[in-house]
Amino acid sequence: MARLHEYQGKELLRQQGIRIPRGAVVATPQGAANAAEEIGLPVVIKAQVWTTGRAGIGGIRFAETAEEARAAAADILSMRVENFPVEYVLVEEKLDVEREFYLGFIIDDSERRPVMLFSSVGGTGVEDIAQHHPDKVAREAIDVIEGLHAYQARNIVRRTGIRGRLQVQLAEVLEKLYLVARGVEARAAEINPLVLTADGEVVAADCRITVDDYAVYRHPELGIEIARELNHPPTELERIAYHVEKNDYRGTFYFIQLAQGFRAGEGYIGFHGAGGGGSMMSMDAVTRWGFKVANFCDTSGNPPASKFYRAAKIILSQPNIDAYFESGSGVASQEQFHIARALVKAFREENLSIPAVLRLGGNGEDLAAHIIQAYTRDLPAPVEVYRKDDSADFCAQRLRQLVDAHRSTERTPVGIPSTPAEDAPPHEPYAFDIRTGTITFDHAKCAHCETKICVQACVPQILKLENDLPVLAITREEAQRGGCIECLACEVECWFHGQNGARIDLPIEGLDEYRQKVKRTSEAVESVVPVEQ
Repeated sequence: MARLHEYQGKELLRQQGIRIPRGAVVATPQGAANAAEEIGLPVVIKAQVWTTGRAGIGGIRFAETAEEARAAAADILSMRVENFPVEYVLVEEKLDVEREFYLGFIIDDSERRPVMLFSSVGGTGVEDIAQHHPDKVAREAIDVIEGLHAYQARNIVRRTGIRGRLQVQLAEVLEKLYLVARGVEARAAEINPLVLTADGEVVAADCRITVDDYAVYRHPELGIEIARELNHPPTELERIAYHVEKNDYRGTFYFIQLAQGFRAGEGYIGFHGAGGGGSMMSMDAVTRWGFKVANFCDTSGNPPASKFYRAAKIILSQPNIDAYFESGSGVASQEQFHIARALVKAFREENLSIPAVLRLGGNGEDLAAHIIQAYTRDLPAPVEVYRKDDSADFCAQRLRQLVDAHRSTERTPVGIPSTPAEDAPPHEPYAFDIRTGTITFDHAKCAHCETKICVQACVPQILKLENDLPVLAITREEAQRGGCIECLACEVECWFHGQNGARIDLPIEGLDEYRQKVKRTSEAVESVVPVEQ
């Protein structure tokens, strides 16, 4: 899920007509002092971080003067909370609170619909409230077609013992919070505490909203950078990987970096899993054999080969990993030969120089194993492939043995067979766009091809021969809309059984720039000569 900061959530509440405290978001101590004077003292200064219990760690401070606001903001902005630096503080008017309530919206997976929660006691977690004051909590499932009616909202509040004008005021906030949550496709939205002030106003004193990660792309107005609930600020590679995922709905691609700044030889490996349970089992196996996991990656739900290829390229972009390990559940229904071709393309482009062990268990595993074994045997580092009957522990043991025996060499790009087109007739390249890239056939080379393997290997059969040259059998628009499933077979098979005339370009936004930066940093470190004492 993607989380919003308190100030972002409160702006959504304000737009829906829910009253929030007067406040301002600032990034400097002086900004906090200025905001305090403009809002009117006293004020509260609140760290804008994705965590609960801010008061207990000094993330919420009160100030009676502008100087106190400056000092409090300076302290808070110097904090790191659960690996996150505090970059902003919210300066708000201090409310004269008479009473606190809890109000929440959640998607209940067991009921498969949203649920509204209300408590006449606020200021703490709803679980604690329900445990100690069960009669103070009301819960109601909401029909997603009908929405939350006004009478339902009043009944929810009434069941906690509240009557009269206050019941009406609170019920209106329930209705509006539901509209906020529905509008941004939230998985959860909480106002805690929702307060009644001394002058009789109902005000949202705090707010937490999390948005369904699959809905983020529909809400650019929220400014969510990456729809992942990370325990650290997103890294450059995580941003690059998320950009791949958000632009291609086919299957899933989760990539999370678990370690950075390590050196070659320290036992960190690039990990590539498929399926949650199988991935966890495989991670346990590699750690038992003394490896450390540089990243977690999951490509499941039957992604296209192009997506799997991009995942492999991103994993291999991590500097100083000692090996590559791919292992999923072992019973995958997705066709493993598509995965095999994706890995072949990635490994050959990298001219792989670190050992790789692949456990491609599932549908088409025998063909997948053949593709890997036949098309990677000339790479600088060993690549071994196993099937579902080979345990993750055995595969991890083999990786241990390969790493211990292998001396890594410097990686150079593009280890792809090349066949010159000598005495070729003058043919223009033939190219067409696919969903996430471009396919180009060098017809000068294709004219010399006897096998026409690209047409034979095309799984969706979108290619045909015209004047003995490969062309589309469907329209270019159909190919771009998904007629080409991006299985990569035409390119990979052409390398070995054709004339190397097919080329599939699958850009990965930001990856080349990232690699250049890593290279410059590495060269700068290596150029530093220790000064003799």
